[in-house]
Amino acid sequence: MAKKSKNITLGAERRQGTVIRNTGSSYVVETDDGKSVNCRVKGNFRIKGIRTTNPVSVGDRVIIASAADDADYIVGIEPRRNYIIRRASNLSKESHILASNIDRAILVASLREPETPLTFIDRFLATSEAYSIPAAVIINKMDTWDEEDRELAEAIRHLYDSIGYPTLFVSATTGEGLDSLRDLTRDNISLLAGNSGVGKSSLINALIPGADLRTGEISDIHHTGMHTTTFSEMLSLPYGGKIIDIPGVRGFGTIEFEPSEVSHYFPEIFEIGRNCRYSDCKHTGEPGCAVEEALEQHRIAQSRYASYLSVLEEASEEAGADKYRKPF
Repeated sequence: MAKKSKNITLGAERRQGTVIRNTGSSYVVETDDGKSVNCRVKGNFRIKGIRTTNPVSVGDRVIIASAADDADYIVGIEPRRNYIIRRASNLSKESHILASNIDRAILVASLREPETPLTFIDRFLATSEAYSIPAAVIINKMDTWDEEDRELAEAIRHLYDSIGYPTLFVSATTGEGLDSLRDLTRDNISLLAGNSGVGKSSLINALIPGADLRTGEISDIHHTGMHTTTFSEMLSLPYGGKIIDIPGVRGFGTIEFEPSEVSHYFPEIFEIGRNCRYSDCKHTGEPGCAVEEALEQHRIAQSRYASYLSVLEEASEEAGADKYRKPF
């Protein structure tokens, strides 16, 4: 027999605020009068057509109300001006909202221990494009680089700078590049994302004295990071603005991309694709494809094209599955 849900009586007073922490089971809302309120989500709120693992995310503007037992509940979300989302897992059809109402999405990467794959960077940037959020790339741990590492880092910076994504070199250990990162994040709301172990927590500790976020070691076996951030949180920057810190992610699966629109999320491919013979060219062997010609002439990076194909394949598989999925 199904368990009966608890009947919750809410008071008439409604308050507004911003979600600044999400632990998975509860939320902290900073109300417009500056108070921090621990909240839960009202049970039936979770099933109103929301296909995400987290119907409420950090950055959401919400409406809260108090119950008779003095507990506080989120009872509504104001329309989001944007959000950034990823597939919840490789096998899942559900999505996970990383953050909402943000001004910039920043990906923190590292060259080794752990190595951030270019495909991961490209998928993050494509998702930012899909949701119209300006993005940037931070390559951390520059104090550990040798000459070969620096050459690789310069090549990566040239690639993404040329497309239009600001790319910074920083070191949370020595402080190099932190002034540029402060300028990038000043007076706006920035999402800070990345693989586990790339040094997000160390960067935030350097930007926010007293934040004291826990930092982790790198696994000796797999050379990957071990999770230290276990929940999403919005933190205030002492020089103005806010940063949203989220747990490290090992993969970045795209979701709900239309195959015909995937090229729109790779700016250089979209721009050159305007010259293709056919307006619906997918750049996968069609005659008169300007993108494949540009690829041969090294005007499009092989790594970017490979990432484009992987996202296109994922979107096409999802579209094919949706075609035969029964409505619910």
